[in-house]
Amino acid sequence: MVVLNRIYTKTGDDGTTALGTGERRPKYDLRIEAYGTVDETNAAIGVVRLHTADMPELDVMLGRIQNDLFDLGADLAVPEREGKAERLRVVASQVERLERDIDALNDKLAPLTSFVLPGGTPTAAYLHVARTICRRAERVIVELAAQPGEQVSAAGIHYMNRLSDFLFVASRAANGNGAGDVLWVPGQNR
Repeated sequence: MVVLNRIYTKTGDDGTTALGTGERRPKYDLRIEAYGTVDETNAAIGVVRLHTADMPELDVMLGRIQNDLFDLGADLAVPEREGKAERLRVVASQVERLERDIDALNDKLAPLTSFVLPGGTPTAAYLHVARTICRRAERVIVELAAQPGEQVSAAGIHYMNRLSDFLFVASRAANGNGAGDVLWVPGQNR
């Protein structure tokens, strides 16, 4: 259980922040950027959920995803170290559940004949914003994983990759199962 009885500690006033291990790092550190961008993805999904009252199945999926993103933030905030007890980690079953949710939404969609422009309904547009933030989070996490001495769970990387796919499919579902998709017309304005 997490207990937060003091919101400000002043310990970050020097431009550092603590990982879950207690280690302090500069606030511009790539690991901090990784879990900060995961948090930004989560906040964008929170905005999406303001518009999903008429889509209860999608809202439930997004609620589970928000919880998973906190798990991923915790995973990233506590780097894996040999000889240390394992902390909360994103696991393969969370990725598999996302895949099932993608399949369930995608089964109702017509095949695409072009790329989709972000837009349509407000819900779909906000899902596209969340998708682009998610892609940025994935890029930062992958960059972190490529750094010497930095450990990142493979399941965490897989989760973010699937999440961006989920958000794309969900945007189409929110556009009347694709009927309201705004399609790219190459060279339309030449």
